[in-house]
Amino acid sequence: MPIRIPDSLPATSVLEGENIFVMTEHRALHQDIRPLNLLILNLMPTKIVTETQLLRKLSNTPLQINVRLLKTISHTAQNTDSQHLDSFYTTFDQVREERYDGMIITGAPVENLDFEDVDYWGELCEIMKWTRTHVHSTLHICWGAQAGLYYHYGIPKRTLPKKLFGIYEHDIIRKRSPLFRGFDDKFYAPHSRYTEVALDDVLAVPELELLATSWEAGVFGVKSADNRRFFVFAHPEYDPDTLALEYFRDVGKGLDIGVPAHYFPNDDPSLKPIVNWRSAGQLLYTNWLNYYVYQTTPYDLREISNEA
Repeated sequence: MPIRIPDSLPATSVLEGENIFVMTEHRALHQDIRPLNLLILNLMPTKIVTETQLLRKLSNTPLQINVRLLKTISHTAQNTDSQHLDSFYTTFDQVREERYDGMIITGAPVENLDFEDVDYWGELCEIMKWTRTHVHSTLHICWGAQAGLYYHYGIPKRTLPKKLFGIYEHDIIRKRSPLFRGFDDKFYAPHSRYTEVALDDVLAVPELELLATSWEAGVFGVKSADNRRFFVFAHPEYDPDTLALEYFRDVGKGLDIGVPAHYFPNDDPSLKPIVNWRSAGQLLYTNWLNYYVYQTTPYDLREISNEA
C-alpha cells in the first residue's frame, strides 16, 4: 500500500530515496477509493527514526493508507524538536471522536518503571480503552505490548536478570495463522528490553492465542481471539544498525551492557552486522495490514463501535 503522509515529513525523502512508494497528499486526493486510516502512537524518544522504520514496513502494498502520528500530552518529548511534533503530530483530544482501521502503539524505554509510575500511564490507558470501540485492529510493540496485556488482561511484566539484547530465533506456534504467511519455518527478530511476560500467564487467559516463541527470548507474539489486538514483544521494524547504535551509546555512557547476541559476526562490534530479520519483519507488518485490517475492517468506520 502506498502510504499517504505529509510531503514535508522527514521520512518522505528517506523512503523515496529507497525506492519505496510514498503517495503525496496531492496525488491521494485524486484517487477514488477509501484509504485505510492508520494511527501511530509513537512513544519512542527517537521519534523520527521510529516513524521512518514503521512507515517503511507499512509501504509498498496495493492500497492507500492515511497515516496520522499521535503524541501524548502528559509527557514532553526531550529528544525530538518541538516544531517537528507541532507540525506532524496530533493529540488524543483531536482524534477521540474519530475511528481508525488500524493502530500501532510503539514501545518505550520505561520497562524498569512500574506501569503506574510512567508519567503518561493514565493517558495511555484512556487511549487503549478508546481502541476497543474506535479501532478495528491494534498492534502493540515491545513495551507497548506489555502495557497492552497488562491493561486489557491484567498480565504483569517481569524484570529479567539482564537486558535481553540481540537477534533471536523464533518458532511459529500457530503455523496456519495469516500473520505468518510467507514466513520460513524459523524466523529472526531483534529484541531490546529489560522485562518480559511469562508464557504461563499468557496461556492462562482463554481470550488470548499464543502466536510464536523463542527458546532464548520467550514470548514473541500474542493476539486476542477476535483479532482486534496484537502484541509483539520484538522490534521487527528495526534498521540494520539500530542495535549497534544502542550498544555504542550505552558503552559511551559507561553502562554495563553486553554485546548484542547473535548480531555482530563473531560477536565483534567492529564488524558490520548481517541482517537476517528484514524479510520476516516486512511480512509481519504487511500480513497484519492485509489480513487483519484491510480484509476485515468495515467500509463504514462508524460500525467499529459495534464490534467491541
